[in-house]
Amino acid sequence: MLLIAVLTAIIHLTDTLVYAVRLSGVTTRRLATAFSLFQIISLLASTANLIQAPLLSSVVEKTINTGLKHASGSLLESPLYHHQLTQLSMDIRLVIFSATVGTVLGVLLTPAFNYVFTRVIFLFEEAGSIPRLIIILLSPHLLVRTMRKRPGYLGALRASFPGRPQNIPLAFLIANTMVIGIWTTGVLSALYAGALLPEYRSTASLLSGVVNGVATILSAMIVDPTAAMITDQALRGTRDQRDVRQMVYYLCLTRVLGTILAQVFFLPAAYLIRNVALIIAVPDR
Repeated sequence: MLLIAVLTAIIHLTDTLVYAVRLSGVTTRRLATAFSLFQIISLLASTANLIQAPLLSSVVEKTINTGLKHASGSLLESPLYHHQLTQLSMDIRLVIFSATVGTVLGVLLTPAFNYVFTRVIFLFEEAGSIPRLIIILLSPHLLVRTMRKRPGYLGALRASFPGRPQNIPLAFLIANTMVIGIWTTGVLSALYAGALLPEYRSTASLLSGVVNGVATILSAMIVDPTAAMITDQALRGTRDQRDVRQMVYYLCLTRVLGTILAQVFFLPAAYLIRNVALIIAVPDR
Protein backbone atom coordinates (compact mmCIF):
# COMPACT_ATOMS: atom_id res chain seq x y z
CA MET A 1 0.00 0.00 0.00
CA LEU A 2 2.96 2.32 0.54
CA LEU A 3 3.75 2.40 -3.19
CA ILE A 4 0.09 3.11 -4.00
CA ALA A 5 0.04 5.93 -1.44
CA VAL A 6 3.21 7.49 -2.89
CA LEU A 7 1.87 7.28 -6.44
CA THR A 8 -1.42 8.84 -5.34
CA ALA A 9 0.46 11.69 -3.66
CA ILE A 10 2.45 12.30 -6.86
CA ILE A 11 -0.74 12.39 -8.95
CA HIS A 12 -2.43 14.92 -6.67
CA LEU A 13 0.73 17.00 -6.27
CA THR A 14 0.95 17.35 -10.06
CA ASP A 15 -2.76 18.12 -10.37
CA THR A 16 -2.38 20.89 -7.77
CA LEU A 17 0.57 22.50 -9.55
CA VAL A 18 -1.59 23.06 -12.63
CA TYR A 19 -3.14 26.01 -10.77
CA ALA A 20 0.29 27.68 -10.72
CA VAL A 21 0.49 27.15 -14.48
CA ARG A 22 -2.63 29.27 -14.96
CA LEU A 23 -1.03 32.04 -12.89
CA SER A 24 2.25 31.80 -14.83
CA GLY A 25 0.32 31.97 -18.09
CA VAL A 26 -1.47 35.15 -17.02
CA THR A 27 1.72 36.73 -15.64
CA THR A 28 3.63 36.11 -18.90
CA ARG A 29 0.53 36.52 -21.13
CA ARG A 30 1.44 33.19 -22.69
CA LEU A 31 -1.34 30.97 -21.37
CA ALA A 32 -1.36 28.52 -24.30
CA THR A 33 2.42 28.03 -24.04
CA ALA A 34 2.14 27.52 -20.28
CA PHE A 35 -0.46 24.75 -20.57
CA SER A 36 1.43 23.16 -23.46
CA LEU A 37 4.68 22.98 -21.47
CA PHE A 38 2.86 21.62 -18.43
CA GLN A 39 1.71 18.64 -20.50
CA ILE A 40 5.30 17.40 -20.34
CA ILE A 41 5.24 17.53 -16.53
CA SER A 42 1.79 15.93 -16.41
CA LEU A 43 3.30 12.84 -18.06
CA LEU A 44 4.67 12.07 -14.59
CA ALA A 45 1.15 11.94 -13.17
CA SER A 46 -0.09 9.90 -16.14
CA THR A 47 2.69 7.35 -15.61
CA ALA A 48 1.94 7.18 -11.89
CA ASN A 49 -1.75 6.67 -12.68
CA LEU A 50 -0.96 3.82 -15.09
CA ILE A 51 0.93 2.03 -12.31
CA GLN A 52 -1.47 2.93 -9.50
CA ALA A 53 -4.69 1.68 -11.11
CA PRO A 54 -3.70 -2.01 -11.52
CA LEU A 55 -2.07 -2.02 -8.08
CA LEU A 56 -5.32 -0.82 -6.50
CA SER A 57 -7.29 -3.41 -8.42
CA SER A 58 -4.90 -6.16 -7.31
CA VAL A 59 -5.43 -5.24 -3.65
CA VAL A 60 -9.20 -5.68 -4.05
CA GLU A 61 -8.73 -8.96 -5.95
CA LYS A 62 -6.46 -10.32 -3.21
CA THR A 63 -9.05 -9.40 -0.58
CA ILE A 64 -11.79 -11.26 -2.47
CA ASN A 65 -9.62 -14.30 -3.30
CA THR A 66 -8.42 -14.64 0.29
CA GLY A 67 -12.01 -14.48 1.51
CA LEU A 68 -13.11 -17.14 -1.00
CA LYS A 69 -10.28 -19.40 0.08
CA HIS A 70 -11.29 -19.36 3.76
CA ALA A 71 -15.07 -18.96 3.53
CA SER A 72 -17.03 -22.15 4.23
CA GLY A 73 -20.38 -20.71 3.13
CA SER A 74 -21.47 -17.44 1.62
CA LEU A 75 -18.53 -15.07 1.23
CA LEU A 76 -20.49 -12.00 2.34
CA GLU A 77 -21.59 -13.79 5.53
CA SER A 78 -18.06 -14.78 6.50
CA PRO A 79 -16.74 -12.97 9.63
CA LEU A 80 -13.23 -13.21 8.20
CA TYR A 81 -14.32 -11.49 5.00
CA HIS A 82 -16.02 -8.73 6.98
CA HIS A 83 -12.73 -8.21 8.80
CA GLN A 84 -10.94 -8.06 5.45
CA LEU A 85 -13.45 -5.51 4.17
CA THR A 86 -12.75 -3.36 7.22
CA GLN A 87 -9.02 -3.61 6.54
CA LEU A 88 -9.57 -2.79 2.86
CA SER A 89 -11.63 0.24 3.86
CA MET A 90 -8.80 1.46 6.09
CA ASP A 91 -6.27 0.92 3.29
CA ILE A 92 -8.37 2.95 0.86
CA ARG A 93 -8.76 5.71 3.43
CA LEU A 94 -4.97 5.74 3.67
CA VAL A 95 -4.83 6.24 -0.10
CA ILE A 96 -7.28 9.15 0.19
CA PHE A 97 -5.15 10.61 2.99
CA SER A 98 -2.11 10.38 0.73
CA ALA A 99 -4.08 12.41 -1.81
CA THR A 100 -4.47 15.10 0.86
CA VAL A 101 -0.75 14.96 1.64
CA GLY A 102 0.15 15.26 -2.04
CA THR A 103 -2.23 18.19 -2.43
CA VAL A 104 -0.77 20.00 0.59
CA LEU A 105 2.74 19.49 -0.81
CA GLY A 106 1.53 20.89 -4.12
CA VAL A 107 0.10 23.95 -2.35
CA LEU A 108 3.39 24.54 -0.51
CA LEU A 109 5.35 24.21 -3.75
CA THR A 110 3.00 26.42 -5.79
CA PRO A 111 4.82 29.77 -5.21
CA ALA A 112 8.25 28.31 -6.07
CA PHE A 113 6.83 26.35 -8.99
CA ASN A 114 5.11 29.47 -10.29
CA TYR A 115 8.40 31.37 -10.29
CA VAL A 116 10.41 28.56 -11.91
CA PHE A 117 7.72 27.78 -14.47
CA THR A 118 7.46 31.46 -15.44
CA ARG A 119 11.21 31.44 -16.14
CA VAL A 120 10.85 28.20 -18.12
CA ILE A 121 8.22 29.81 -20.36
CA PHE A 122 10.65 32.59 -21.29
CA LEU A 123 13.46 30.04 -21.68
CA PHE A 124 11.31 28.08 -24.10
CA GLU A 125 10.83 31.19 -26.22
CA GLU A 126 14.61 31.68 -26.33
CA ALA A 127 15.33 28.01 -27.01
CA GLY A 128 12.61 27.62 -29.62
CA SER A 129 12.20 23.88 -29.07
CA ILE A 130 11.77 21.35 -26.27
CA PRO A 131 15.10 19.51 -26.91
CA ARG A 132 17.07 22.77 -26.65
CA LEU A 133 15.09 23.74 -23.56
CA ILE A 134 16.01 20.43 -21.93
CA ILE A 135 19.70 21.03 -22.73
CA ILE A 136 19.50 24.43 -21.01
CA LEU A 137 17.74 22.96 -17.98
CA LEU A 138 20.36 20.20 -17.71
CA SER A 139 23.23 22.71 -17.86
CA PRO A 140 24.02 23.87 -14.29
CA HIS A 141 25.75 27.06 -15.49
CA LEU A 142 22.90 28.15 -17.75
CA LEU A 143 20.27 27.14 -15.22
CA VAL A 144 21.87 29.08 -12.35
CA ARG A 145 22.29 32.14 -14.57
CA THR A 146 18.63 31.98 -15.51
CA MET A 147 17.28 31.37 -12.01
CA ARG A 148 19.63 33.66 -10.07
CA LYS A 149 17.08 36.45 -9.65
CA ARG A 150 15.02 36.32 -6.48
CA PRO A 151 11.32 35.64 -7.02
CA GLY A 152 10.14 39.17 -6.29
CA TYR A 153 6.52 38.22 -6.86
CA LEU A 154 6.35 36.38 -3.51
CA GLY A 155 5.52 39.51 -1.53
CA ALA A 156 2.73 40.39 -3.92
CA LEU A 157 1.48 36.82 -3.84
CA ARG A 158 1.30 36.81 -0.04
CA ALA A 159 -0.43 40.19 -0.10
CA SER A 160 -3.14 38.76 -2.35
CA PHE A 161 -4.25 36.21 0.28
CA PRO A 162 -7.11 38.02 2.06
CA GLY A 163 -9.17 36.64 4.90
CA ARG A 164 -12.06 35.99 2.54
CA PRO A 165 -12.34 35.69 -1.24
CA GLN A 166 -12.85 38.99 -3.04
CA ASN A 167 -14.30 39.05 -6.56
CA ILE A 168 -14.30 35.23 -6.55
CA PRO A 169 -17.81 33.62 -6.61
CA LEU A 170 -18.48 31.53 -3.51
CA ALA A 171 -20.47 28.98 -5.54
CA PHE A 172 -17.35 28.47 -7.68
CA LEU A 173 -15.26 27.57 -4.63
CA ILE A 174 -17.94 25.30 -3.13
CA ALA A 175 -18.36 23.53 -6.46
CA ASN A 176 -14.60 22.99 -6.75
CA THR A 177 -14.52 21.47 -3.26
CA MET A 178 -17.31 19.07 -4.22
CA VAL A 179 -15.69 18.21 -7.57
CA ILE A 180 -12.33 17.37 -5.99
CA GLY A 181 -14.00 15.36 -3.22
CA ILE A 182 -15.97 13.28 -5.71
CA TRP A 183 -13.11 12.78 -8.15
CA THR A 184 -10.75 11.77 -5.35
CA THR A 185 -13.01 8.96 -4.17
CA GLY A 186 -14.86 7.96 -7.37
CA VAL A 187 -12.62 5.14 -8.58
CA LEU A 188 -11.72 4.08 -5.03
CA SER A 189 -15.40 3.78 -4.08
CA ALA A 190 -16.06 1.75 -7.22
CA LEU A 191 -13.26 -0.67 -6.35
CA TYR A 192 -14.57 -1.04 -2.80
CA ALA A 193 -18.08 -1.59 -4.17
CA GLY A 194 -16.59 -4.48 -6.15
CA ALA A 195 -15.42 -6.02 -2.88
CA LEU A 196 -18.91 -5.51 -1.40
CA LEU A 197 -20.39 -7.28 -4.43
CA PRO A 198 -17.72 -9.84 -5.41
CA GLU A 199 -19.90 -11.72 -7.94
CA TYR A 200 -20.29 -8.53 -9.97
CA ARG A 201 -17.06 -6.78 -9.08
CA SER A 202 -16.21 -6.03 -12.72
CA THR A 203 -19.58 -4.30 -13.16
CA ALA A 204 -19.10 -2.31 -9.96
CA SER A 205 -15.54 -1.26 -10.77
CA LEU A 206 -16.69 0.17 -14.10
CA LEU A 207 -19.43 2.26 -12.48
CA SER A 208 -17.22 5.00 -11.05
CA GLY A 209 -18.92 7.26 -13.61
CA VAL A 210 -22.12 7.07 -11.52
CA VAL A 211 -20.32 9.16 -8.90
CA ASN A 212 -17.83 11.00 -11.10
CA GLY A 213 -20.64 12.11 -13.40
CA VAL A 214 -21.85 14.53 -10.74
CA ALA A 215 -18.36 16.03 -10.52
CA THR A 216 -18.12 16.25 -14.30
CA ILE A 217 -21.39 18.20 -14.48
CA LEU A 218 -20.34 20.59 -11.69
CA SER A 219 -16.95 21.10 -13.30
CA ALA A 220 -18.38 21.70 -16.78
CA MET A 221 -21.15 24.05 -15.64
CA ILE A 222 -19.52 26.02 -12.82
CA VAL A 223 -15.81 25.46 -12.17
CA ASP A 224 -14.19 25.46 -15.62
CA PRO A 225 -16.23 28.33 -17.14
CA THR A 226 -15.69 30.58 -14.11
CA ALA A 227 -11.94 29.89 -13.98
CA ALA A 228 -11.66 30.51 -17.72
CA MET A 229 -13.64 33.76 -17.48
CA ILE A 230 -11.48 35.16 -14.66
CA THR A 231 -8.31 34.15 -16.53
CA ASP A 232 -9.43 35.66 -19.84
CA GLN A 233 -10.52 38.90 -18.19
CA ALA A 234 -7.09 39.21 -16.56
CA LEU A 235 -5.38 38.57 -19.90
CA ARG A 236 -7.51 41.27 -21.56
CA GLY A 237 -6.73 43.72 -18.76
CA THR A 238 -10.36 44.12 -17.66
CA ARG A 239 -9.62 42.37 -14.36
CA ASP A 240 -6.65 42.78 -12.02
CA GLN A 241 -4.10 39.93 -12.01
CA ARG A 242 -4.54 39.97 -8.23
CA ASP A 243 -7.88 38.23 -8.80
CA VAL A 244 -6.12 35.36 -10.60
CA ARG A 245 -3.69 35.04 -7.70
CA GLN A 246 -6.65 34.96 -5.32
CA MET A 247 -8.36 32.36 -7.47
CA VAL A 248 -5.25 30.15 -7.50
CA TYR A 249 -4.96 30.45 -3.72
CA TYR A 250 -8.58 29.53 -3.08
CA LEU A 251 -8.56 26.74 -5.66
CA CYS A 252 -5.60 25.25 -3.79
CA LEU A 253 -7.42 25.64 -0.48
CA THR A 254 -10.64 24.08 -1.78
CA ARG A 255 -8.63 21.27 -3.34
CA VAL A 256 -7.22 20.36 0.08
CA LEU A 257 -10.72 20.56 1.59
CA GLY A 258 -12.03 18.41 -1.27
CA THR A 259 -9.58 15.58 -0.58
CA ILE A 260 -10.61 15.70 3.09
CA LEU A 261 -14.29 15.65 2.06
CA ALA A 262 -13.53 12.53 0.01
CA GLN A 263 -13.19 10.63 3.31
CA VAL A 264 -16.86 11.45 3.96
CA PHE A 265 -17.97 10.54 0.43
CA PHE A 266 -16.07 7.25 0.28
CA LEU A 267 -18.49 4.75 1.85
CA PRO A 268 -21.81 6.33 0.72
CA ALA A 269 -20.46 6.42 -2.85
CA ALA A 270 -19.36 2.78 -2.60
CA TYR A 271 -22.82 1.64 -1.46
CA LEU A 272 -24.48 3.74 -4.16
CA ILE A 273 -22.32 2.08 -6.81
CA ARG A 274 -23.01 -1.36 -5.32
CA ASN A 275 -26.77 -0.76 -5.51
CA VAL A 276 -26.56 0.48 -9.10
CA ALA A 277 -24.47 -2.59 -10.00
CA LEU A 278 -27.16 -4.83 -8.46
CA ILE A 279 -29.87 -3.11 -10.51
CA ILE A 280 -27.85 -3.58 -13.70
CA ALA A 281 -26.66 -7.13 -13.03
CA VAL A 282 -29.88 -8.43 -11.44
CA PRO A 283 -32.67 -6.32 -13.00
CA ASP A 284 -35.50 -8.49 -11.60
CA ARG A 285 -34.28 -8.21 -8.07
